[in-house]
Amino acid sequence: MMLIPTHHFRDIERKPEYLQPEKCAPPPYPGPAGTMWFIRDGCGIACAIVTWFLVLYAEFVVLFVMLIPSRDYVYSIINGILFNLLAFLALASHCRAMLTDPGAVPKGNATKEFIESLQLKPGQVVYKCPKCCSIKPDRAHHCSVCKRCIRKMDHHCPWVNNCVGENNQKYFVLFTMYIALISLHALIMVGFHFLHCFEEDWTKCSYFSPPTTVILLILLCFEGLLFLIFTSVMFGTQVHSICTDETGIEQLKKEERRWAKKTKWMNLKAVFGHPFSLGWASPFATPDHGKADPSQYVV
Repeated sequence: MMLIPTHHFRDIERKPEYLQPEKCAPPPYPGPAGTMWFIRDGCGIACAIVTWFLVLYAEFVVLFVMLIPSRDYVYSIINGILFNLLAFLALASHCRAMLTDPGAVPKGNATKEFIESLQLKPGQVVYKCPKCCSIKPDRAHHCSVCKRCIRKMDHHCPWVNNCVGENNQKYFVLFTMYIALISLHALIMVGFHFLHCFEEDWTKCSYFSPPTTVILLILLCFEGLLFLIFTSVMFGTQVHSICTDETGIEQLKKEERRWAKKTKWMNLKAVFGHPFSLGWASPFATPDHGKADPSQYVV
């Protein structure tokens, strides 16, 4: 079988018989509707657990070190509701990003029947992934961790134990945004609490001993600053990628643009849903990406 090398790092076959579909196993029997998507990767699972632990640690310090001991009940109630709401949305976004199929291409679909169904014309090009034996849609890339080709794959993120792709990019963007917001909120509250403790008796501004209080606040301050910087940069990178309609992998590989250029607003609506609404900020609102078009497999 002759392969035509390209700078896209893909196997390009110009005739269906060159794909040798007889060497591909039939597609696996599809699971029941609504089957949960979950990647069994040890590193990713550990990172996801650490993410939840850090959010819950921040929750513990905010509530039991700063807000509950405070005698200003209005301050405690307002900041408690705001912080818990943002933390809930952050963890909900994390779950949706982790448990949503990012846009996986069916394994083993490089069969004779599927290739014939594409009705290839002379000169048309199809892309084959030799690792998962599938016909790649345009702009799909193979993930070595998920062991699948992912449509519009941006990158594989161990913190959500999943790829960021066509179907879950919205949830990943919301996750980074809400983590950045709770980090900023926690840092502001830590600053006010330190000022309060310096002005008052340290034994009255917390239920814990002064050394324990200082250690807990410093750890939260370090965590908040670190994740504020990290998630803010990631959020900005993702928004820029969406607005330019160019994934992280496409930017890294400097792939030639073969898709129609749209406005930034149209690109945002393609990820977050049509039309603009409060659902854009909700991890529970599922954007409509439409069904896969067989024509996307050929160029």
